[in-house]
Amino acid sequence: MGRIRVGVLTISDRASAGEYQDASGPLLQRMVTGLLGGEVELAVTIPDELDAIRDKLLEWVGSDRMDLILTTGGTGFAPRDVTPEATRQVIERETPGLAEAMRLASLEVTPFAMLSRGVAGIRGRVLIVNLPGSPKAARENLNAILPALSHGLELLAGGGTDAGHQYRPNKDRI
Repeated sequence: MGRIRVGVLTISDRASAGEYQDASGPLLQRMVTGLLGGEVELAVTIPDELDAIRDKLLEWVGSDRMDLILTTGGTGFAPRDVTPEATRQVIERETPGLAEAMRLASLEVTPFAMLSRGVAGIRGRVLIVNLPGSPKAARENLNAILPALSHGLELLAGGGTDAGHQYRPNKDRI
């Protein structure tokens, strides 16, 4: 598999309205390029609207420009947190192990991790992963799944089932 093509979708009413500067999206972009060796194809901020989230995910999946879409925000208990619901309308197959691994790693840091409703799943050959909106939590969650992402994306792209695949992370975690 060549360079991993990534989209970063920040979901936030306030950031999309310009009320505050998004920190999670840019952090994820740095992590994707620095730790995963990926290339960020698109990075966009949209409001917490189910239809807007679903439509943007479908647009990106249909563009054939991405292997991985990371969302940040909208995964909690607040009434407007609808990212998981929008994602479920898009994916064809859930990948519960990724969401479970992220919550487990976060539980080592805070009991509030069990309030995360983020999901992960596949549509076609694109993996979509919901991450929390907090920069700290987004970093912790992405770091939790980095060891498996490259191999999972390689399999998704049709790269075989080499059980000997080894994750070789950049030594400097972001």
